[in-house]
Amino acid sequence: MPELPEVEITARRLDEALAGAQIESTLAPGINALKTFDPPLGALDGRAIEHVRRRGKHLVVDVDGELAVLVHLMSAGRLQLYDKRASLRDRTSRLLIRIADGRELRLREFGTKQAAWVKVLRAPALEDDSALATLGPDAWPQPPEDLRERLAAQGARPLHSVLRDQRVIAGIGRSWVDEILWTAQLSPFERATDLSDEQDQTLRTAIHDVLDGALTHYEEVVHLPIPDKLPLPLKVHRHQGEPCPRCGTAIEAVHYEDYVMCYCPQDQTGGRVLKDRRLSRLLK
Repeated sequence: MPELPEVEITARRLDEALAGAQIESTLAPGINALKTFDPPLGALDGRAIEHVRRRGKHLVVDVDGELAVLVHLMSAGRLQLYDKRASLRDRTSRLLIRIADGRELRLREFGTKQAAWVKVLRAPALEDDSALATLGPDAWPQPPEDLRERLAAQGARPLHSVLRDQRVIAGIGRSWVDEILWTAQLSPFERATDLSDEQDQTLRTAIHDVLDGALTHYEEVVHLPIPDKLPLPLKVHRHQGEPCPRCGTAIEAVHYEDYVMCYCPQDQTGGRVLKDRRLSRLLK
């Protein structure tokens, strides 16, 4: 799932390439992806793109005439710029914004869920839209000053869950939460209410360093056209069974229905291997 670093580098590259470009026409082959009808999609035709930016995990395309296109890539979407226009038979296309110079900004989605969505909104109403109005403060470039209070307000929820809650802090998802907690040497199941002063500062530093490091990496390796799969610089997530880069202990995992959580037992859970519900069911 594209998270803050992946969405941020997408916004930067598209903004560099599209600021000032004129929209010739628009089309929504994946009609289910379009979640608004007023203003209509055609209201973008003939207008200029002013900026492409990020808000949490969302992309915002600001268009002159006080219009904005709000995009959420969900788990398998990509917003990509192409020099040539797509065939209408391309089953991955959800939204096509055709540029007057022949290029095309294309929302594509892989897989079968078709969860990515687009809203065309009037700019003054953008921040009031339910998707943005409920977001917590951005996780980058600095975590919010009241991070500890925000986490503690969630009660006994574990850090792995609360750090992914976009209402608490925006931008962190399943991949980068593993990296952040590993960097901070905190258990995924540590309670947000139990953090010491030292752990709070360590977590804040880890959030900044991990996300900033990912963006530094992407600035060096990601160029247009943005690839379907970005080269995620992950050390722990998706590395189950491999040695921990810090201590050499095998990385362990807890599997859930639609994702996996990875951690180092030596560095994060005091040597304890957490119960994997998937394996527990098999052993019954």
